Amino acid sequence: QLQLVESGGGLVQAGGSLRLSCAASGRTFSNYAASWFRQAPGKEREFVAVIIWRGTNTSYAESVKGRFTISRDDAKNTVYLQMNNLKPEDTAIYSCALGGYGRSVNVYHYWGQGTQVTVSS
Repeated sequence: QLQLVESGGGLVQAGGSLRLSCAASGRTFSNYAASWFRQAPGKEREFVAVIIWRGTNTSYAESVKGRFTISRDDAKNTVYLQMNNLKPEDTAIYSCALGGYGRSVNVYHYWGQGTQVTVSS
């Protein structure tokens, strides 16, 4: 059994920052790529960022590039998403996922429940 729990969401003003955390339990996190996705009301789940299981290569959605940073700490079985210069359009439920390296939801086998991020104007 592998479970993921996100934390760090909240309400911030535009231009503010948040750091999301995703803690894994049940087995080692080291052999999986880790990603963040988000889902806003009325929209499908959207890819945000991914980091390869070795922890070196990363990729970002164009909408967040330069503002968000994904990182991981395998010793703590935790992946992070540092979000800077937040915009109202970033408002969504953010979920972490483990699986293959990619941008499709179909390559991820483990998902957390998500944490709400709300950015006010």
